[in-house]
Amino acid sequence: RATLLLSRCLLKMVKGNIVVPEEILSFCCNGLQGSTSLPRAREPGEREEAPGAMASPSPARNPTEVQMSQLVLPCHTNHRGELSTGQLLKWIDTAACLSAERHAGCPCVTASMDDIYFEHTISVGQVVNIKAKVNRAFNSSMEVGIQVSYEDLCSGKHCSICKAYATFVAQGPSGSKVKLKPLTPQTEEEKIEHSIAAERRRMRLVHKDTLKDLLTRSPRETELETRDGSAAVPAEKTRVESVELVLPPHANHQGNTFGGQIMAWMENAATIAASRLCHAHPTLRTIEMFHFRGPSQVGDRLVLKAIVNNSFKNSMEVGVCAEAYGQEMSVSRRHINSAFMTFVVLDEEGRPRTLPMVAPEPGDGERRYREASARKKIRLDRKYVVSCKQTEVPLSVPWDQSNKVYLSYNNVSALKTLVAKANWALAREKEKVRMYTLEEDKFLSFRIEMSVCIAASRAFSLLSDLRRRHEWDRHYVSAELVQQVDDDDMIYHVVSQTLSCENKPQDFVILASRRKPCSKGDPYVVAFRSVTLPTHPASASFTRGETLCSGFCIWPESEEASKVAYYNQATPGYLNYVTTNVAGLSSNFCATFEACEKFLLKNKEDLIVRLQDL
Repeated sequence: RATLLLSRCLLKMVKGNIVVPEEILSFCCNGLQGSTSLPRAREPGEREEAPGAMASPSPARNPTEVQMSQLVLPCHTNHRGELSTGQLLKWIDTAACLSAERHAGCPCVTASMDDIYFEHTISVGQVVNIKAKVNRAFNSSMEVGIQVSYEDLCSGKHCSICKAYATFVAQGPSGSKVKLKPLTPQTEEEKIEHSIAAERRRMRLVHKDTLKDLLTRSPRETELETRDGSAAVPAEKTRVESVELVLPPHANHQGNTFGGQIMAWMENAATIAASRLCHAHPTLRTIEMFHFRGPSQVGDRLVLKAIVNNSFKNSMEVGVCAEAYGQEMSVSRRHINSAFMTFVVLDEEGRPRTLPMVAPEPGDGERRYREASARKKIRLDRKYVVSCKQTEVPLSVPWDQSNKVYLSYNNVSALKTLVAKANWALAREKEKVRMYTLEEDKFLSFRIEMSVCIAASRAFSLLSDLRRRHEWDRHYVSAELVQQVDDDDMIYHVVSQTLSCENKPQDFVILASRRKPCSKGDPYVVAFRSVTLPTHPASASFTRGETLCSGFCIWPESEEASKVAYYNQATPGYLNYVTTNVAGLSSNFCATFEACEKFLLKNKEDLIVRLQDL
């Protein structure tokens, strides 16, 4: 509003033949789309900032943080006066790329983007606020976290739009990869994101295998849904093919087609395909995780192909791919990117409308139809298992082979989040054992730690096998390995001698997830949480217990010493036991951990003896 008022004043000055400085005129002409701060005089020797909406970070801010504010103008909107999702994707990619390059100190390219769930639309006249910062740097790639919100200048209302995670790769001369310097998180939030970034990276790498595994176990036959009053629309009628010529304005500072521009073109083609099915104007709700397979340059022709893969009752999935070729048509096209977008059609009250059915084409069309159903399940798993807040996760979740990746992710990330929390307070100390507590609104968590003269890798191997826990933890009677999910995840049925209020022993079905360090400074992690297995229902002989978040973190202190810490977010059934130890009325925790140390040292010596015998 301030910019508009200033523009009106300047217009009156011009009409009155009053000379207006060129810098002020330039600001009024170009400042509407970006930051609305007046230009200031630069100090001698100060470098000129590039034009745009990005402000330099203050000393207290993460040095990789980029903040961008964009005023939504009519040229950015669709027919409803709402911000085009393609334009928003360009702004998101720009902010994320600038953040990545701040850390890398060299050009960066978009490698992938995780699922994006758009919660609200943005209207013309509102301001889009984007904040991007690097969560973690790996070898030559880094994860950038992006938060998008809108601001209504008239009412002062702020609302979240989406949260996204993008992976960028640093590139040196001639496209060579650059080894990145590590990033040191400072705040509690940054430490949590830094720790969980390794788990998100692991999930990305197995994404394709998860889809293949789900399809392998699904019926081969394509079953068309029956919907009252609706005839199936042949998928072929929704097909779209469009070509774009990559011009200099579409390229980044390296001469490659800007990733955000490619995403915007893909969104445009997908929207047309969705419109051909519903004969209405659809709204984009979700973009699935996708990867850029290769670059394209100025002068390339980009062919965008889109088709509706499957139509569910209130939503549809559109598959879209981008291929590039040069001036010579004889040269084979290069596959640049593929994406899957979910659209809905809203009625006047903002509720999703029932959509027509899709009749897939034989062959590849039926394959895409089945894959769309599998992706819908995976999207729901990721959204409600991975993205939900910790307080919204039930204590015990149903175990399913198809969602194993996301339950494992949730298991490890919950423990890493607990570890990274601030405000742990020392509650008790007995010789080498220290007990800390963390009091939050809904949970009381505790941590017990000590230093042990054993290699961290050996302690990790011993403590991750629940079948041996009864050797040092008197609360454990037995632990049966029910399912070896993979090398890093196991499910156990545990019997405890701790009596419940019903005067019966407790049993647990526990998912144990192991992780070795991703980089130097990371701990070995063994995370536990309860799951539900149809093969092991609750029995009348036991009281079924549950654990929400617990496990071990083991940090190497030297080649032959490590710090071992046990964490537990106390559930109601465990709370009395915890508070009794915290208050000093019992020393069970300390005694148990001392027994754990003896177990580790004993087995360390056994290992040395066995190696000497060999």
